[in-house]
Amino acid sequence: MNISFEGKRILVTGTGQGIGRDIAIELCKAGAKVVAVSKTKSYLDSLHAQYPAIDVVTQDIGDWDKTRKVIDDLGYFDALVNNAAIATIQPFLECSPEVFDRMISVNLKAVINISQVVAKKMIEKKKPGVIINISTQGSKVAIKNHTIYSASKAALDSVTRTMALELGPYGIRVNAVNPTVIMTEMGKKAWSDPVKAKAMLSRIPLGRFGEVSEVTDVVLYLLSDRASMIHGVELPIDGGFLAV
Repeated sequence: MNISFEGKRILVTGTGQGIGRDIAIELCKAGAKVVAVSKTKSYLDSLHAQYPAIDVVTQDIGDWDKTRKVIDDLGYFDALVNNAAIATIQPFLECSPEVFDRMISVNLKAVINISQVVAKKMIEKKKPGVIINISTQGSKVAIKNHTIYSASKAALDSVTRTMALELGPYGIRVNAVNPTVIMTEMGKKAWSDPVKAKAMLSRIPLGRFGEVSEVTDVVLYLLSDRASMIHGVELPIDGGFLAV
């Protein structure tokens, strides 16, 4: 299935590494005019050097006011991928207010903030649009030491549903994807311990972790007109983890 985004301007957050970077690259290859946002300038510099057609913006999206101005100044977008997130892992009994505040700020508040700015411009122009929120399987089931991260993503799923309800009448589709462990460079390091990996793999019927392309392909499909009737869903990309 060939999908083209020619003539589409798409904003992607969290593009420094991993899934967000791959989404930005594949959208660019498919003809989109991509604007990539990350808080790490060196990552964006390397992305732009590799794909000069991708515009890059360095911004810590945890800063509500500055982020709102930066995104507003970027103008109109046809679509938005809210990928940026942080995951500080702590046992429940050690969860700290500092970690809670930072993760909620980036994983939840920033999505609301950026989506408001982008959606309002779509509505002003009376044009349809698409917003994809990157969530996790951990929003649906308990995973050890993931209390705050999972809570932030469970809230994101709820926000996704409400966004779909309120933005749908304007022709703006909103969906979430909920991946299992994905073999980004960070994922490979985090799950390199065979004992830790075995415990997680035993809960995945397909018996393996996901690849970055397996998330990117789904995101590109949901962004495209091929998915024109898919709205308000939280789509697992988890090898059957949530089916067990």
